[in-house]
Amino acid sequence: MPVAQKSWESAVRHLFEDTYPYDATGPRRHEDWVLDVLVLMARVPDPRGWAGLDDAAENPEREASPMHPFVAHSSEYIAERLKEIDRDSAENLLLALTDDTCTLSNLARFTETPDELRAMAHTILALFGYEARYYTNVTRPGRVNGTLDFASSSWAYSPLSVYEEDYGLIVVSDTEVGMFWNFSDY
Repeated sequence: MPVAQKSWESAVRHLFEDTYPYDATGPRRHEDWVLDVLVLMARVPDPRGWAGLDDAAENPEREASPMHPFVAHSSEYIAERLKEIDRDSAENLLLALTDDTCTLSNLARFTETPDELRAMAHTILALFGYEARYYTNVTRPGRVNGTLDFASSSWAYSPLSVYEEDYGLIVVSDTEVGMFWNFSDY
């Protein structure tokens, strides 16, 4: 079932507006989808014209570095830092990205139930179809390879930006790449 623009934009805005996000989609034009991620980091427009969130869009540092706050790494560098995860982990990660602690305890600040919030995460991912693949720079190993354990207190990440911490989700379909990223600097 196709996702409506209003529903998708509303879910993105509601879940991530209180973070320091970069949430965007772009076209997939390369077999090596990491090349499309690099283009997305440089702010390629959404193929549909849908609104994402980009708190760094007006940052003066972008004049010197259009990818800011991302660092202009090679595709190999980025690919080495991303791990594939399953869809359930991707949904949980979207919910964990709602604050800068990257945990599901973030959900307590919302008035909606966990099921309502999960439905928003499902709406976001539905845009990319059920055949999409999911990647993250977060390491929170689950019991099964390709899963993230959000009950674990130990986690790590491989930063891709100028900030001390950044973590996110990349969604790859046959036609699009989506990026849902959060930054924090302590």
